[in-house]
Amino acid sequence: MEYKQVTLPADKSIALVAHDNKKQDLLAWCEKHRETLATHKLYATGTTGTIIEKNTALPITKLISGPLGGDQQVGSLITEGKVDFLIFFWDPFEPLPHDPDVKALLRIAAVWNIPVACNQVSADFMVASPLFNGTVSRSIPDYESYMRSRAKS
Repeated sequence: MEYKQVTLPADKSIALVAHDNKKQDLLAWCEKHRETLATHKLYATGTTGTIIEKNTALPITKLISGPLGGDQQVGSLITEGKVDFLIFFWDPFEPLPHDPDVKALLRIAAVWNIPVACNQVSADFMVASPLFNGTVSRSIPDYESYMRSRAKS
């Protein structure tokens, strides 16, 4: 696979996802960083987005619930270049029926080289970074080049 450089904008699109046992943790984190988050575009899976929006008044584009395909929607937005950052408070102690979707989402985030925070401390470190509100260069798969090479085969 060939790669190309793209720039993450200063105003990022951030996906917020939390398992049931972590929703209150993510809400508390969003309340703590409300002013910073307000300058970015926010997406969230259904229930998580509803809870955060109701309690923080942050505008959130809500997707469907994670177990119903919301995790896959977030993954799709990542591949389309519409999500730049993933904050996913997942519960490592709770087996979930949609665990393959969760693994697929984390895989897509790694493939497309986006920052991922999986708990409060990692999310705190990321928003405290000077890179969070600035532009950042990153390598992503060059899908157009890949398709051109496949067409020649």
